[in-house]
Amino acid sequence: MNNSEIQYSIIVPLYNEELVVDETYKRLKSVMDTTNEEYEIIFVNDGSRDKTVEITKEICKKDSNIKLLNFSRNFGHQVAITAGMDHSVGNAVIVIDADLQDPPEVMLKMIEKWKNGYEVVYGQRVKRNGETFFKKMSAKIFYRTLNSMTDVNIPVDTGDFRLIDRKVCEALKSIPEKNRYVRGLVSWTGFKQTGVEFEREERYAGETKYPLKKMIKFAMDAITSFSYKPLKIATFTGTVISVVSFFYLILVIFEKIFTDLTVPGWSSIIAISLLFNGLMFIMIGIIGEYVGRIYDEVKGRPLYIIGDKLGFEENKSKLKVKERKIGML
Repeated sequence: MNNSEIQYSIIVPLYNEELVVDETYKRLKSVMDTTNEEYEIIFVNDGSRDKTVEITKEICKKDSNIKLLNFSRNFGHQVAITAGMDHSVGNAVIVIDADLQDPPEVMLKMIEKWKNGYEVVYGQRVKRNGETFFKKMSAKIFYRTLNSMTDVNIPVDTGDFRLIDRKVCEALKSIPEKNRYVRGLVSWTGFKQTGVEFEREERYAGETKYPLKKMIKFAMDAITSFSYKPLKIATFTGTVISVVSFFYLILVIFEKIFTDLTVPGWSSIIAISLLFNGLMFIMIGIIGEYVGRIYDEVKGRPLYIIGDKLGFEENKSKLKVKERKIGML
């Protein structure tokens, strides 16, 4: 199969998905075969510790449409998506998770929208089955909070499940950010965008790969990548505290000189000290989040390292893909 003939590139990040990867392959193949057009499915193994790699390699051996990028270690979901885009050659690129919560059949609706002239088609969840109340509410609050903090219009109730045109993919490849929030970057690039509504299913098998700790990290990457309002909030809070403290100081001096209401003691001093110290540490922490991300950007390390790859050998002379490095434009 010639690279120039490939119409669709399907990118599937994998992390400990041995229970679902075979079924994911079957569902994706069943859907894509109905298009009667050439396609490639790029599985990106993000440092799985189970049998995900072995199972995927067997799939690659029996189907020439399947390709595998195997990271040297776990680099993260967003980086896995980026690697898939870097190595894709299709005119349209579709990102979908392996857990089958996002139904592969929806991709056909995305393709139809793309053929009608849209350059980005994102999946928009109207219902989330099999998720806890906390997960649903935290996601709802997060997307709306992020939207209120940034000038970039990032559609609410969307994930990374989306189709992007080749020109959008090339634009994303020129963005060297390390702490990546791909769906935000797609919105930032602009282009003609629309959504396809769908009902999210329960996981086919296995457990979610986004526990609370990763969700918090993901949220921090999103906010710090697209908004500096937390820094403004820290400045505003510090200003308000300074003004209030100044007037309180005047009140204390007045009471000390003209009244005998002041009662010596440590309680009020300690309470006020703890309050202000706590606020100071919060503001320093916010600044630290931004400084830490600046530090990540300037180190110049590769965004990811590929241990090995399958299915790309026949494309080496034409594709000539190299691993992205921070700072490469």
